[in-house]
Amino acid sequence: MHHIGFVLTEGFQLMSLATQAVFEFANIVTGKPFYALENYSVTGGNVRSSGGLQVATRALDADSRADTWMLSGVINPLDQPVPAALRDFVRGASRQARRVAGVCTGAFVLAEAGLLDGRRATTHWAFAREMQKRFPDIRMEDDRIFVIDGPVWTSAGMTAGLDLALAMVEKDLGEEVARSVAHKLVMHQRRSGGQTQHSEMLDLAPKSDRIQSALDYARRNLNRPLSVEELAEAVHLSPRQFSRVFTAETGQSPAKAVEGLRLEAARLMIEQSRHPLDVIARETGFRDRRHMREAFMRGFGVPPAAVRRGTRAAA
Repeated sequence: MHHIGFVLTEGFQLMSLATQAVFEFANIVTGKPFYALENYSVTGGNVRSSGGLQVATRALDADSRADTWMLSGVINPLDQPVPAALRDFVRGASRQARRVAGVCTGAFVLAEAGLLDGRRATTHWAFAREMQKRFPDIRMEDDRIFVIDGPVWTSAGMTAGLDLALAMVEKDLGEEVARSVAHKLVMHQRRSGGQTQHSEMLDLAPKSDRIQSALDYARRNLNRPLSVEELAEAVHLSPRQFSRVFTAETGQSPAKAVEGLRLEAARLMIEQSRHPLDVIARETGFRDRRHMREAFMRGFGVPPAAVRRGTRAAA
C-alpha cells in the first residue's frame, strides 16, 4: 500500500485537499486500496482552512512515515511564515519518502526546507517572481502546470495540483488507470498548456498607459515580426528607453513578452478553430510550424499537435 500524507498548516486553502479525490478514484478504478490517505499538521488536532472549515489531523513526529508527502498551499505565503518545526520535518522526511510535493504555494515550504535548491520548480504565477527572488538557486519554471525534478514535485496552482496528482497515479499505476480516473473526474489526463493559460496581458500588468499601448499594438499585429524598434516607434520612445521601461514595468524583455502573446494567440486558435497548424503559425507571427512547435515546447511543455488532440478529445 502507498501511504500519502497531506500536511496542512493553519489557513490552508481547501482546494489543496481536492487532490485526495484523484487517489480515491484510483483505488476505485483498480478495485483495491492501493493508496492510503491521512491528514497531518505540526501539532495535530483540528486545523482551520482559509474558508473556515476545520479538518482533523494527526501530529507530525519523528515516527511519521509516508511514501508521498503533499504540502498544502495557502492563499498568501508571503504573509504566513513556514513554521520551523514543519521546515525541519520536511527536510528529514524527504530523505525517507519516495517523493514530496508542494501544491501551489506549498512549494514555499519545500523552498524553506532547501529541497528546491538547484532544482526545477514552479508555484502559483502570482508568487513565482517572489520565490525566485527569495530563493535564487531554484530553477523557476513559472509557466508550467507542474514540474517534476527527481523526487520533488511542485504544481502551479490549486487546480494544477489535480494534474500533479493524476501524473502520480499514471507513474504508479500506468496510463490506463490514469485515463480512467481522469474520465471519472471529468478532467484532462494531460492538460495542454501551462500557467500561460491565464491571460498573458493580465500577467504582464504594465504600470503605464504607454507600455500598455505597446502591448495592445503587439497583440493587434502578431503576424508581423514586431522588433523592439517597431514597438518603440509605436509609443514614441527610443528603442533603448523602451526596452528599459518595458522590462522595469513588466519584468520581461519585449521579445519574451511578445512570444508569450504569440503563444497565447496560437493556443486559442488551435483550440477554437480548424485552421492547419501552418496557417496558425503564420497568423501568430512564428517563422514557420517548426518555430511554433519549439516555442510551445519551451512555453507549455507540449507540442501544438498535442494541444489540438486534447481539444478534440475533450469535445
